[in-house]
Amino acid sequence: MARAEGLYSRVVAWLKIILPLAALALLSTLFLLSRSGDPMMDTPFAEALASGETVQQKVSAPYFAGTTRRGEMLIMTAESARPGLDGKIHANSLEATLTQSNGATIQLNAPEATLRDGQQEALLEGGVRIESSTGYVVVTDGLISEFNETRARTTGPVKGTAPFGTLDAGGLQISPAETEGDVLLLFTDGVKLIYEPKPKE
Repeated sequence: MARAEGLYSRVVAWLKIILPLAALALLSTLFLLSRSGDPMMDTPFAEALASGETVQQKVSAPYFAGTTRRGEMLIMTAESARPGLDGKIHANSLEATLTQSNGATIQLNAPEATLRDGQQEALLEGGVRIESSTGYVVVTDGLISEFNETRARTTGPVKGTAPFGTLDAGGLQISPAETEGDVLLLFTDGVKLIYEPKPKE
């Protein structure tokens, strides 16, 4: 009888160790499963691709709307989008509009774009047009723009017009200004400006 009680005590002691470990293992498994979703789902247009029922995994007229960390509204549309490798999404005829808290806007247009979730950025190529509501219109070959920040930089020279004339530069950087709601356009690498005063009315 004493041996049976000793065995019972040892079993209870082992269960006190095994059961909490088993519960911890189950909770860990649930946590891992909850985080094992497709990482591409954080990329713009990913939801549209996931709901598309086409054989080539391509959707027409995808739409994305979100906000940056500072609260600016970002809206992106494209003619079509398709998934690529490593969590990338390729889009054609991309149009993006960033609306600042003060109502000013920046519009981007590009024939081709690659959205990269890992870097939270988009590479626009094929001739990019940048237009701001403050009167700047700039064209360049390529632009790298972030999803969650008001930051972008061109991959080469830019040419465009401004409220005060025309300009050429080796590059352009777009970043948040110190004043809330404003955006800074910084032209770099040799800026050539032709001042054209407006005629007096």
